[in-house]
Amino acid sequence: MAVVVGVDAGGTASKAVVLDAAGRELGRGSAGPGNPSATGAAAVRAIGSALRSALGAAGVRDAAAVTSGVVGVAGASALADPAIAAAFAAQWDAVGLRVPMRIVGDAVTAFAAGGDWAAGAVLISGTGAVAALVDGLEVVRVADGLGWLLGDEGSGLWLGLQAVRQAARRFETPLGRRVAAHAAAATPDALVRWAQALPPFGALAPMVCALAEAGDPDATAIVTEAGRRLVATLDELNAPGAPVVLGGGLLTAETPVRRAVLEHLTGRGTTVGTAADPALGAARLALRRTTGASPPPA
Repeated sequence: MAVVVGVDAGGTASKAVVLDAAGRELGRGSAGPGNPSATGAAAVRAIGSALRSALGAAGVRDAAAVTSGVVGVAGASALADPAIAAAFAAQWDAVGLRVPMRIVGDAVTAFAAGGDWAAGAVLISGTGAVAALVDGLEVVRVADGLGWLLGDEGSGLWLGLQAVRQAARRFETPLGRRVAAHAAAATPDALVRWAQALPPFGALAPMVCALAEAGDPDATAIVTEAGRRLVATLDELNAPGAPVVLGGGLLTAETPVRRAVLEHLTGRGTTVGTAADPALGAARLALRRTTGASPPPA
């Protein structure tokens, strides 16, 4: 039985999907974070683990049955590192694959998951944030995606960092108290010491969103600004007529950040899709590589 595989490998998890030649889903698998820029060879091993799990769930005992594969990777630029490229080659051998795996930026698979357009834009906000113009299997232009220190504006990590900054200045506000409780910080100085250790600020994003939903003015201001900055990043692509696919946890779930972005985009009359399942989008791109046909929307 011939099958195709798709993988969505992000900063939080790696997810794999197996489809048969008719596009029917046969199995799924998941593993740990798959961003090689962040975790190096460990990310490559996680991707391989997710693939093996999906093939096992699909009842595929021999990976030689795989006729095509597409892997969407956050941090795909890490492939320029010979050690990472070699780790991928070794992992494909370990899985038992006999066909070349196409590795693309996660923006490509997110775009494929949001609709059946040949080209357009994708705006992603999850752990990080990036916008990209996509044509087929290629990213032709990128905005942001610069990491938390230099960019990723409107991302989950950005939300958490803004919350900590506000809490350090306004410790006795509801937002300040919630951040302090998360950090187990009894004083502003303790919060500063906690922040200087560079904890995972993105873990605060759900709290910021929840407070915004409850009407907290400080949290509301943060998520409103996140929406504005994400749309500004999208506008850097200079593609005003393109359909836009929203990807990443903050833009695919019903969050106040998603609503802020949608308010901007629908006000412009932009056609919008949602990348609910990038791993399935990757698998359907793999199927397109074998058949030449346009896959159904993910």
